[in-house]
Amino acid sequence: MTTRKILVTSALPYANGSIHLGHLVEYIQTDIWVRFQKMQGNEVHYVCADDTHGTPIMLRAEKEGITPEQLIARVWQEHYDDFSEFHVEFDHYGSTNSTETRESAETIYRTLRDKNLIEVRSIEQYYDPVKNMFLPDRFIKGECPKCAAKDQYGDNCEVCGAAYAPTELISPYSAVSGANPELRNSDHYFFKLSADSCQQFLRNWTKSGTLQTEAANKMQEWLGIEGENKLSDWDISRDAPYFGFEIPDAPGKYFYVWLDAPVGYMGSFKQLCNKKPHPRPNPPNPPIPPLSGGSQSGRETDTPPLARGGWEGLFDEFWKAGSKTELYHFIGKDILYFHALFWPAMLEHAGFRTPTKLFAHGFLTVNGEKMSKSRGTFITARSYVDHIKNTEYLRYYYASKLNGTMEDLDLSLDDFVTKVNSDLIGKYVNIASRCAGFISKRFDGKLGNTDAAASAEFQAAFTGGEIARCYENRDFSRALREIMRLADVANQYIAEKKPWELAKQEGKDAELLEVCSTALTLFRDLTRYLKPVLPKLAAQVEAFLNIPPMIWDDQWAALGSGHVINTYQHLATRLDPKLVEAMVAANQESLPPSPASVQGETVQSEQRHAVHQQHTASIEVAQAEKDFEPFISIEDFAKVDLRVARIVNAEQVEGAAKLLKLTLDIGDGNSRTVFAGIKSAYDPENLKGRLTVMVANLTPRKMKFGLSEGMVLAASGEASGLFILSPDDGAQPGMRIK
Repeated sequence: MTTRKILVTSALPYANGSIHLGHLVEYIQTDIWVRFQKMQGNEVHYVCADDTHGTPIMLRAEKEGITPEQLIARVWQEHYDDFSEFHVEFDHYGSTNSTETRESAETIYRTLRDKNLIEVRSIEQYYDPVKNMFLPDRFIKGECPKCAAKDQYGDNCEVCGAAYAPTELISPYSAVSGANPELRNSDHYFFKLSADSCQQFLRNWTKSGTLQTEAANKMQEWLGIEGENKLSDWDISRDAPYFGFEIPDAPGKYFYVWLDAPVGYMGSFKQLCNKKPHPRPNPPNPPIPPLSGGSQSGRETDTPPLARGGWEGLFDEFWKAGSKTELYHFIGKDILYFHALFWPAMLEHAGFRTPTKLFAHGFLTVNGEKMSKSRGTFITARSYVDHIKNTEYLRYYYASKLNGTMEDLDLSLDDFVTKVNSDLIGKYVNIASRCAGFISKRFDGKLGNTDAAASAEFQAAFTGGEIARCYENRDFSRALREIMRLADVANQYIAEKKPWELAKQEGKDAELLEVCSTALTLFRDLTRYLKPVLPKLAAQVEAFLNIPPMIWDDQWAALGSGHVINTYQHLATRLDPKLVEAMVAANQESLPPSPASVQGETVQSEQRHAVHQQHTASIEVAQAEKDFEPFISIEDFAKVDLRVARIVNAEQVEGAAKLLKLTLDIGDGNSRTVFAGIKSAYDPENLKGRLTVMVANLTPRKMKFGLSEGMVLAASGEASGLFILSPDDGAQPGMRIK
């Protein structure tokens, strides 16, 4: 098999807040995929970095009485420690406040400027006369011009959902000092995203298969139809005072954080390349010391030069235009605009390669709702570690929910406890705990022959490659379902053979040895399948079974007669629901805002809200109905025939911008065709086999594309996106919902 050369990145966490469970969805997803690729024997480099620039960092450091460099060094250590606790293993974890990132950003900027893709123009914006600084939109507050709600930000109203310019606010004031802001003019630098070359490139690139189907559809909405120019030029500069990189030949002007943030991927990888040569990718870098003597430009003043080692030229191999290597970005869907439009346009026109694929994931909800401090469900990584301790439980649960799409993921805390105890303890660990003791006590730790017939299904699963395909496609949930099915097979084998009874019978030692040896071989195989998800537990199993680190070898083999294992040590314990309750309670107790939150945590994401700040392209703002519908009687409700349906097939509808054609199994061999307006939210391939809910007695509707024989139910609200309803496990097609 040809070895692939792969560079993988996760989105850079902002250095103005703690890592929380929502962040971890992405890093755990990426780490699982990277570990699988490395088990395959591929050359994989996984890099990331703290995103360290911007006004929120500058203001928070000022409030704490430290330099921005000291703040980002401290937060870097916190982030690095949190990722390590969850076994997220970067080959290099750096900082955007680095020489390498600055040099790369300047190279890209100069190239774009030389190609006449940078334009300087005067803009009018609010200025804080007390702090002597221009104010980003999120640092201006006032009354909403649409609904008159007070204390709304300068880009959109969180009450009515309206989007507007900061100059439209009623009675605006500075969120930094409280002063009345003044309108002043300033020269800003723009990347000409509206240029014909950028528009045409992006039209082709976003349709090239680089994006998930639902992401590609969203890009076409933003780009508009052929000949329609909906993209505005991108403001890439900020005025002093600002913590970031100064723009070359433009004193007092700094690169906006979103320009150098993705360039941080290049900077972090360049740091990895600059390390001394190693036969394998380097382990995670040691903590960086606090920087001293830093200036507001963010330039490092005491960083020693990095000696180029045996990897010289590796950077060009992965980043120069025409590269034959693979580049994958894992990101949240909220920053898709920057990664699917701005970033590839910058790379293409600056002489660099563009990503092979962008993998966008959805948001995390907890118990079906947005994370909330008042409910105690806005949980930091550190709080999880302090209360639950075993971080692989969360890795497993997230993996069981991730399917490679942009759908949101829900952390149901009750289901979390149930799944961990049922799958990991009751099915997986149970295999070893039921059989290992007999090998140690009765056979001096030596295994015997295995039952070939019992191992056949495992061999077929491994050589068939279905689990590997699921990992490759990031459909971890399907991979784990298949693994747990095999765990059921192993447990059924043990239940039928009853080794605890064989141990009591005279003359049954040979059979007992074969049963336990077979069970531990199956346990070894399950561990290999689970290793990308549970790396620490897999290492414990490798030590217990006395085997070298397992790779994803396509050759199945038994452990072998006479192989000596070590004494079994308990691998995992049941998750106590009281630990989860204590974690939630502890986060409810931490409601008073930290010093950072006054100016930062809501606005820490100048990044996350930058879609509103930085482009004036058409933005659809979904506004859910605030009032409930009038009451109805139970008789009225009974008229609606709601049925469980299985999506047998889902396909695109030629000529339809929003529709997918669904073929639904509603039980007793009956099927219905429904045209559903969910194309922007779902990839048809990922809908096949799913259960959903449909209105079965809706009058059929003749449409341009065919007859629609019902309606699939979906939810929508203030947050963007559509979410089809799914019944709980155990529901069957045709069941009526009452």
